[in-house]
Order: sequence, then C-alpha cells, then structure tokens
Amino acid sequence: MNKTKRQQIFERLQADNPHPETELNYSSPFELLVAVTLSAQATDRGVNKATARLFPVASTPAAILALGSDGLKEYIRTIGLFNTKAENIIKTCALLIERHNGEVPADRAALEALPGVGRKTANVILNTAFGQPTIAVDTHIFRVANRTGIAPGKDVREVEQRLLRLVPEAFRQHAHHWLILLGRYTCIARKPRCAACLIEDLCEFRHKTS
Repeated sequence: MNKTKRQQIFERLQADNPHPETELNYSSPFELLVAVTLSAQATDRGVNKATARLFPVASTPAAILALGSDGLKEYIRTIGLFNTKAENIIKTCALLIERHNGEVPADRAALEALPGVGRKTANVILNTAFGQPTIAVDTHIFRVANRTGIAPGKDVREVEQRLLRLVPEAFRQHAHHWLILLGRYTCIARKPRCAACLIEDLCEFRHKTS
C-alpha cells in the first residue's frame, strides 16, 4: 500500500470519528489500568459490568488492597481468568503504592514491570490515559493491518513497528482506536462487512465480500 492510500484511509476514519475513545469505562489512569487488565480474553461489555460494581467501592490502589484478593474476586468472578487477574491486580496495587506513590506511571518500563502488564496493555495506558502516540496491536488491529495492507506483519510486534512508521504522524494518536473499532465492527474475522466499510475502495484485501 502506498503513502497516498494510507493518508486517505486515515483522513476518512478521522472524518467519521474525530475523537475516538476506548469502550472501557474509566475515570482515572488507575481505573483504566484495572479495566485493561481485566479485558484480556474478555469483552469490554463484560468488563464494564464488573467495574460498574467495583469502582464505586474501590477505585484506588489502597482501596482495592483493602478488599484483598478474595474480596476483589467477588466483583470480577464473571470475567475469564478472574483468579489470576485478581492476584495480578492486588500485586500491582501494592507496587504502585510502594514505588509510585499510588499513581500509575506514564513510563513504559515502569508499566511493564507491573504484574500482568505486557507491551499491549502498556501501550493502551500510554495512549489512552497519557496521550502518547502508541499503538497497541490486539487481534483486531493485527487482522486489519494485514488484511487491508496498511501495515502487514508476521507478528504483533512487527505490525506495531510498521504502523508506527507508516501511519502519518497527524493520525498516530488515534490510530489505535480507529483500527480496533474497524476490526471489531466492520472488518470482522470470519466475514468482513466490506460493503459497509468506509475504506472499501482503498483496502487491498483480495477476497472482499459483496
């Protein structure tokens, strides 16, 4: 895909949704960190249902530590892998208090040092909470980047690096959200909705649906 096509693609995505946002509900960087941790192998809708109960009761590292692991599990047991996620969140809360004065750090290395926080989660926090032009490549973005030709790559890290290099700078801040929404609702895995796609004529997918 050439530079002109990419420019046009992101111009259209921006015009359609100038200020894209995560579908996870949160009101602070810490709440976002908890929500993203819970979202692994879970739907945003399911996470939002759990955090709608949790956050009014405990929305800080100290408050969640006070719940304890068993107490936290009562709020998130509807979410897959809740036992492991609860343990990681409890450990993360302790580290945030010990190392960062109870605040979520705006630093990749510090974020990735937290239990259960990998590169993708760190990218989401840096982008969504702190406004950094990072791109968190999940299964949706990996599929869209490869299928459309925007930034093909053999693994998520390669796709991330190519997107950071190839997405025009003016669109880098919101590229993550535009691409994930495109993959979640239009460029879906089994049968993409090409006829309803905003960028269908610019996409280089060879097996478009009618």
